[in-house]
Formats: sequence, structure tokens, C-alpha cells
Amino acid sequence: MKRIYIICSLAIFIGVTSGISFFLIRDANASIPGDAALIDQNGEKYTFGEDKTKLKLVEFVYTHCPDVCPMTTQKMVELKQDLEKNSVFGKNIEFITVTIDPYRDRPGELTEYMNGFKIENNGDWLFLTGENKNIETDQKTLRKITEPLQFQYKDPGNGQFIHTTFAYLVNEDNKFVTKFPMGKDFNKQEVYDKIMDQLQ
Repeated sequence: MKRIYIICSLAIFIGVTSGISFFLIRDANASIPGDAALIDQNGEKYTFGEDKTKLKLVEFVYTHCPDVCPMTTQKMVELKQDLEKNSVFGKNIEFITVTIDPYRDRPGELTEYMNGFKIENNGDWLFLTGENKNIETDQKTLRKITEPLQFQYKDPGNGQFIHTTFAYLVNEDNKFVTKFPMGKDFNKQEVYDKIMDQLQ
């Protein structure tokens, strides 16, 4: 009986360890495809593979979000100020906010969202949306960005999206580095420290 208990315990341990290893390997190999392209708040095309000189902190939002999205954006504004003091924001790292609601969040709406947080429209923080010409094409492009990072979202039909609550740090080659909780659990100091570690 004791032997069976030990064997079962060992099997469970191996299963849990294998599962953890799978997720760690999956995350380590995750990357945004270089040909993934959306348009920014100015209506200009942005392709993820074009700039391989900067880290990227990627945030997924929708402008009608009542809580976690704006809370995260506000904390990123404060993080941006800390990075500017160290002269790395815009030079070594950029922020990218991608809307998961490209049909309501057109470039004009994204610009209004930026203005609400007093975010300068100078190219160092990009707000991305679909081209809005073909719904199916826009969704495929968006999924090319969200799926490698394991970001999940769904519109239940009332315009209030259900979505994963993580922001993602990717390196110069758009490969996953780590993820951070959004909203009240977004720890500005932790994110700052991780970014600075990556820049050393």
C-alpha cells in the first residue's frame, strides 16, 4: 500500500513538473511574427518586424473598458516618466497599446484615449488598430499578435470584452521576455526593474 502511494505521488509530481516545463518552454519560444502589421493612431502602417532596436512593452486594451485597461494605461504613464528620467524611453524601449476592439477603436478614438492620459503623439508610444476594411483579415492579424503571447479575449455581445489581464515585455526581435499583471496588480517598480535588467 505504501509502495502504491509512493508511485502515485511520484506520478503526480512528474505530471506537474512536465506541465510546468511545457508552459515555460512555450513562453520562452513565443514571439510576435515580424510580418504582423496594424495601423497606428495616425493611420500609418506599423509592422512589428521593422524595428529591431528596442524592447517593447505591449498592452492590450479597448477604449470602452471601464476598469483594468485605463488603470494599466495610467500606471504605464507613470512608468514612462521613470524611464524618461533614465533617458531610455523612446531610445531603448517603446510602449505599444493594441486595441482588441478595432471596429469601435479607430485612429481618432485611440488619439482621444491618448489625450485623456496626456500621452504625447511623438512615436514613442504607439496605439494600434486594424485597418477596418475586412473584419476577418483584421481579426487574423490581431490573433497573430495575441496568440503567441497567450492573450485571450472575447466579446460576449454587449461590447464589454472578457480578456486576459497581462501586459507583455518582448525583446528587440519581438520574442517574449516576461509578462506582468494588469490593473491594480501592475507593479510599476517591478516592471521598471525588469526593463532595466534587459537593457544591461
